[in-house]
Amino acid sequence: MPTAPSALDIARALVAFPSVTPDDSGALPYVQRLLAEASFAVEIVSFAESGTPTIANLWARFGRDAPNFVFAGHTDVVPPGDETRWRFPPFSATLADGALWGRGAADMKGGVAAALAAALRFVARGPFKGSISFLLTGDEEGPAVNGTVKLLDWARARGERFDACLLGEPTSQAALGDTIKHGRRGSLNGRLTLIGRQGHVAYPLLADNPIRALAPALEALQAPPLDLGTADFDPSNLEIVSVDVGNPATNVIPGEVRVVFNVRFNDLWTPATLAAEIEQRVAAAAKGARYALAFDPTNAVAFLTQRGPFTDLVARAIEETTGVRPKLSTGGGTSDARFIKDACPVVDVGLVGKTMHAVDERVAVDDLEALSRVYERALELYFTASERG
Repeated sequence: MPTAPSALDIARALVAFPSVTPDDSGALPYVQRLLAEASFAVEIVSFAESGTPTIANLWARFGRDAPNFVFAGHTDVVPPGDETRWRFPPFSATLADGALWGRGAADMKGGVAAALAAALRFVARGPFKGSISFLLTGDEEGPAVNGTVKLLDWARARGERFDACLLGEPTSQAALGDTIKHGRRGSLNGRLTLIGRQGHVAYPLLADNPIRALAPALEALQAPPLDLGTADFDPSNLEIVSVDVGNPATNVIPGEVRVVFNVRFNDLWTPATLAAEIEQRVAAAAKGARYALAFDPTNAVAFLTQRGPFTDLVARAIEETTGVRPKLSTGGGTSDARFIKDACPVVDVGLVGKTMHAVDERVAVDDLEALSRVYERALELYFTASERG
């Protein structure tokens, strides 16, 4: 059997595909060929839904026995923005200063590459009791409608069962392996419109300025705190992200004020209970003023993988490989772990994410290879434990 490619080899190949959501641009077919050559069963499946782009996703499995260890992730990336601001072209996969430069290097083609390299090395060693699977999507940076959530349903409808999952989002803060995300906060967007009556500023009695209701509404949204947090989660946090009256004139009282806000919430709330709390606050602050309050649909709910054998195993793999003792965290943004948690225990462990989504996104080459060794050690520990029963 030919020597398995390194994490760096795979990462460079992946970064070179301009796979900005929803365009795959060849990234998943490349992974398909790589895994098929190592005797994985591989399929690329596409899902569509009205109003959203069709998305390619990849499922792969080596072995048929339980337990089934899953690597999950995404090969889509956010747009690079103004490419003239980059030191190197964003899809050139340039090596310089000990780093791999390019859009997606950190988020999260580097993590996908590390998992692929680890799995290919592990299966090349010879037989083991269990299976290794991959769930990769092209819809994590987009609406996340036709990606992991549907791929999981598709796989389980075929009889696939999953026992543990590592997701390679860039979770590390300062040094590789310093943080394991064993849960994620939920995310809810709200849109509040304060409704008045447009008119001439010289005739205020003929108008109703909705801006007068703005300050009480903003105060009600943010105080008192939604909660004080829990042992595993920080307090839920509401941030105002936009206030707009759409009024360019200085002699017109506007007819409405539009407020947009986002809440990152912990497991004390569901989207429904959180929306009810916000509705109650706005109603009390409005004091009879007219308003409209709506919430965007969300598939991002808070979840927690309880500390236990799986989180301990991942932490051990990190410490034995890197010498770093990781901390467990539920901070940061959402990930597709929010879908996978309904199928099996899942944690996020990945590269240092300081440059994710930024101009000149990059990762240290040494970290790529070290992360691959962490993943390989996790496989060793997991299947050794399963053999012991």
